[in-house]
Amino acid sequence: QVQLVESGGGLVQAGGSLRLSCAASGVTFSSYAMGWFRQAPGKERDVVASISVSGAYTYYADSVKGRFTISRDNTKNTIYLQMNSLKPEDTAVYYCAGRTAPWGSGYYTRSQTYTHWGQGTQVTVSS
Repeated sequence: QVQLVESGGGLVQAGGSLRLSCAASGVTFSSYAMGWFRQAPGKERDVVASISVSGAYTYYADSVKGRFTISRDNTKNTIYLQMNSLKPEDTAVYYCAGRTAPWGSGYYTRSQTYTHWGQGTQVTVSS
């Protein structure tokens, strides 16, 4: 059974930093592309960042470029999202998502292409 478990959310002041983690189990992590999405109240779930199976390819939404960094540790079956210079508009529930993909393939940005999702972790940035 596939499980994705996020951690690291919380309340932070504007300009602060948080690091989210997502641990995967029940999958062959070396064949698993992953991404981070977020959903604010009343808004759609949007991609924040995504990473290829190998980690060689990454994607960032324009709104987070230069502030967020996605990474993965294939020895720990875990991906991370380092979030710096946080803004109130970053407030949302953050979800990690995963799907199987060939080694050497790229990243995936559409939520419909992901097959597994975590339960979400709340990130609140106060002004």
